[in-house]
Amino acid sequence: MRTQQSPQASHTLADSIDAVLPQTQCRRCGYDGCRPYAEAVATGEAINRCPPGADALIATLALLTTRPPLPLDPSCGQPSALEVARIDDTVCIGCTLCIDACPVDAIVGAAKRMHTVLPSLCTGCELCVPPCPVDCIAMLPAGRTWSREDARASRERHGARNERIARTAARAAPVSADSERQRREATVAAALTRARARRASFGGGLK
Repeated sequence: MRTQQSPQASHTLADSIDAVLPQTQCRRCGYDGCRPYAEAVATGEAINRCPPGADALIATLALLTTRPPLPLDPSCGQPSALEVARIDDTVCIGCTLCIDACPVDAIVGAAKRMHTVLPSLCTGCELCVPPCPVDCIAMLPAGRTWSREDARASRERHGARNERIARTAARAAPVSADSERQRREATVAAALTRARARRASFGGGLK
């Protein structure tokens, strides 16, 4: 049963919940990152939808929300050891789709150039795997555990990425409008040029 809370109390609880989430941004919980899930839990969403956090996180969330602990929801996946993505550079075509999919900017590269995953930044979210058109990304054991410092750094990179995307989207609208206006002006100018040429061929003129 979901409980109603004041907006201020809900915000404070969401901050506390977000602070203990693993920040892998894997979306296995069904939300677009850890912060949206934290906000959902603060307003009544189930506390057992985070496979990376598993039972230890569920116990912590139970304390924060004063709800009873629950078994991990199997529909969200199972907990596992940390893995990191690796790109086969002999197959990569440089399409940048994995770069676009990575929620924490852990992949570097450029269009038509081979891409590389930075293992120390990879959260193991696997979001880069499905978009790859040549199936050149594999998930391999990281050989280490995910730490609170990893979570803190991942939260910062995810936030910076979201801010960059928002800025780009804000700039794109006027640029798109200008491009459309320029395209129409070019079309009109080309039509006038053709019209003048036809008039000239018939001995007339177009002012």
